[in-house]
Amino acid sequence: MPLTPVDIHNKEFSKRMSGYDRDEVNEFLDQVIKDYELLIREKKELEDQLAAMNERLGHFNNIEETLNKSIVVAQEAAEEVKGNALKEAKLIIREAEKNADRIVNEALSKARKIALEIEELKKQSKVFRTRFRMLIEAQLDLLQSDDWDKLMEFELDATELTSLEEAEEVE
Repeated sequence: MPLTPVDIHNKEFSKRMSGYDRDEVNEFLDQVIKDYELLIREKKELEDQLAAMNERLGHFNNIEETLNKSIVVAQEAAEEVKGNALKEAKLIIREAEKNADRIVNEALSKARKIALEIEELKKQSKVFRTRFRMLIEAQLDLLQSDDWDKLMEFELDATELTSLEEAEEVE
C-alpha cells in the first residue's frame, strides 16, 4: 500500500546518539510531505482529466458508431434506390420498345394497304383511260363518217314541214 502524506508526517524515527539533526530532518520531511501532496493532487487531477477524456472518447465513439451505421443505412438505401431506378428504367425501355414495334408494324401494315390501293387505282386509271380513248375514238369515227355529209345534203323546206304538221293535226 502506498504511503500517504499523513504516514510521512507521523513517521517516528528511533533516536541514537550522534544521529542526524532533528530540525533538519523534520524540515526535509515537511518538504517531502508538501511535494508528495502536490504529486497526489496532480495525479488526482490527471486521473479526473483522464476519466473526462475517456467519457468524451466514449461519446465520440458512440457518435462514430452511429455515423457508421447511418452511412451503411444510407448506402443500402442508395443501392436500393439505384436498383429500383434501374428496374424502372428497364421497364420503361421494354414498354417503349413494345410501343415502337407496334407503331412500326402498324405503319408497315398501312404502307402495304396504301400500296395495294395505289395498284388498284393504277388498274382503274388504265381501264378508264382505255374506255375514254375508245369513247373518243368512237366519237371521232362518228364525226368522220359520211353520215354528216348526207345530213348536209338532205334538203327540207320548213314551209312543207309546217303544212305537214297542220295536216296531221287536222286528221
